[in-house]
Amino acid sequence: MSTKFHIRPATLEDVDSILQLIVDLAVYEKAPDAAQATPELLRTNLFEKQYAHALLAISDGRPVGLALYFFNYSTWTGRPGLYLEDLYVAPEYRKIGLGKAFFGELGKIAKETNCARIDWSVLKWNQPSIDFYEKKLGAISMSEWMGMRLEEDGIDKLQSFVLEARTLGSTT
Repeated sequence: MSTKFHIRPATLEDVDSILQLIVDLAVYEKAPDAAQATPELLRTNLFEKQYAHALLAISDGRPVGLALYFFNYSTWTGRPGLYLEDLYVAPEYRKIGLGKAFFGELGKIAKETNCARIDWSVLKWNQPSIDFYEKKLGAISMSEWMGMRLEEDGIDKLQSFVLEARTLGSTT
């Protein structure tokens, strides 16, 4: 195995590789059935609508790592932020500098787009990643914050709040 690699933005031609890396990540995170992405969804949302962006690590002529990110906005800083949704490196390519290289590229993108910060989440049981983030990157844990989520059924239920607001006199 070569330890030479490079990081590059993903292209439309990479959709199948991106999907495979997403599936591999889901297996690693002990949630293989959670990966619901399809080639069509990736084509539409990454390359047509550009809701998110992907970087690939290439070694031995093939994709061996993925960083998927999007931009958010901070009301406190008044500037955009970069949110790293997922970072995955194939097990046989770990500990050769790919994680640092991905974060180097993300830092470059964050600087170019005037981002005030880079945020991401990590599973509490993923100690190797936590150690990397804290010891190698100098990241700080946001332990005072708790992640919250609404999935599709919860989003659907939000429509009742619109009707309720109209009943109460809101102009939305």
